[in-house]
Amino acid sequence: MNNAGHGLVGALEELSEEQFRAVLETNLFGAAAVTRAVLPHMRARRSGHIVQLSSVGGVVGNPGHTAYATSKFALEGMSEALAGEVAPLGIRVTIVEPGPFRTDFAGRSMRYADPIDDYAGTPAGALRARFAEQDGKQPNDPARAAEAIIRAVQDVDSPLRLPL
Repeated sequence: MNNAGHGLVGALEELSEEQFRAVLETNLFGAAAVTRAVLPHMRARRSGHIVQLSSVGGVVGNPGHTAYATSKFALEGMSEALAGEVAPLGIRVTIVEPGPFRTDFAGRSMRYADPIDDYAGTPAGALRARFAEQDGKQPNDPARAAEAIIRAVQDVDSPLRLPL
């Protein structure tokens, strides 16, 4: 299960190149590296299941979450293509697309670009305030998400995407 990741709040113009690349390095290239590391072992056994933790942000791009959406949209595409590559080898892929869960994502896993005043009253600026306010108060229970993921892994007919 590829579950490493972090967010970055800021309009595209507010993001430094270094910040943008750091999100891609963790959320996309990190998942790709771990996946490539386990695939030879799964191929040898002709079985396995790769769970990629994406996000609703990999399906809908929210203003102010440009870098995160980019990383998760890319993870979705990589994982969809991967599923077709490895299915003939007995390996399955599930893309988990959670919404807001009570985890550290909105807290220590969130980073913020330096704000530009013109974006304060825009949806990008509103996202900055919303993340700060929701930390620890997200509506969804991570234990229930874990149960749903386990059920999906155990179900040989589970879909490629698991929106939560």
